[in-house]
Amino acid sequence: MDFGYSDKVKQLQEQLTDFMVREIVPRDKEWHELTEAGTFPPPFCDDIKAKAKAEGLWNMFLSHLPEGVPGQGLSNLEYAPLAEIMGRIYWSPEMFNCNAPDTGNMEVFHMFGTPEQKEKYLTPLFEGEIRSAFCMTEPEVASSDATNVQTRITREGDEYVINGRKWFITNAMHPNLGVMIVMGKTDPDAPTHRQQSQVLVDPGTPGVSVRRNIPIMHHISPEGHCEVVFDNVRVPVSNLVAEEGDGFMIAQARLGPGRIHHCMRTIGQCEVALELMIERGLNRNTFGKRTIDHDTTRESVALCRQEIDMARLLVLRAAWIIDQEGPRAARDEVSKIKIVAARLQTTVTNRAMQVFGAMGLTPDTPLSYLWSWGRALQFIDGPDEVHLRTVARGVVRNHEKNGMSPVMPHFYRISKDFDETHG
Repeated sequence: MDFGYSDKVKQLQEQLTDFMVREIVPRDKEWHELTEAGTFPPPFCDDIKAKAKAEGLWNMFLSHLPEGVPGQGLSNLEYAPLAEIMGRIYWSPEMFNCNAPDTGNMEVFHMFGTPEQKEKYLTPLFEGEIRSAFCMTEPEVASSDATNVQTRITREGDEYVINGRKWFITNAMHPNLGVMIVMGKTDPDAPTHRQQSQVLVDPGTPGVSVRRNIPIMHHISPEGHCEVVFDNVRVPVSNLVAEEGDGFMIAQARLGPGRIHHCMRTIGQCEVALELMIERGLNRNTFGKRTIDHDTTRESVALCRQEIDMARLLVLRAAWIIDQEGPRAARDEVSKIKIVAARLQTTVTNRAMQVFGAMGLTPDTPLSYLWSWGRALQFIDGPDEVHLRTVARGVVRNHEKNGMSPVMPHFYRISKDFDETHG
């Protein structure tokens, strides 16, 4: 395995960092002020996007871009360090057309869309002209098991009729929302993993209503993490994605790379927290010396540095496996990074908040938001418990298949012989 960054990636890292410093960071304070005052997206965003596209910093997440589509077309391993850089500023990924859930939805259209669907939705998504939403999670059922979805998608003649309630739907309040991918049951009597389908819904379709933008630990997202109701929503049968019964498969196909994107952005945010922690420690005195010189602070810095580096290597390994063998082969690795990265973010930001003192709890630093988002990530794209189950199942399955290593301590063999002899 070779996780070394190519010359191309190193050049893109430098170019992206320069762009962030030049175009994103100077606007960060204004972005927050405008969005908190109800202006979203801020008017300067279109200008930043145009510059990013002109400089080739666009659509960097998809390895096989169709001919004529602007972008880099990077592998998962190549894209990972760039996602880390973008993750340092909460709102920056959209400026490069690399934001969730649009990246995953573009993957869906790319892999499963009809030519007509690609022309209507994928092309404007590639160009950044519209945004999209993915509607799977529901309040009435445990959505950690996607087969639980209860939203009904019923065929009536040449139309599908959708009835159900979704929540935590990102982008549902984005003014440029152009399409929603809705997952529901088309055949409750089919085998468990063939009951679900996905259909496309234009947000202005009669019967679609956004009921509320749900705060996540008191943070309100301007683009929305919304509760959305579908009440007798009618769409043409041509809005079906792939075939009836493919919904669960499609959902799984879009999640692998998307989870890597989340995890690398998380690592970038952890780097921000660590840098803030060190800077605060260097510039505050407590009990006669700099805070950074106290053993407890030094220990926090050392642990953060080790844990961030370990998480990064684990994410790069998952990205490498996806590139080499496909998302299915990397399922266990993706679950590992999903657990590690989310927990890492709450751990690192918690330590940084301790070094900052009470200021770390306020909006005067990004730490409280980063901590909250890390906690939310323990649910987003599947709760930790589901991913732990996946990892454990893989480990046990491999052990049952391969048995113990022939290099085992002698005492264990004695104990086993004793059990077999004496029962």
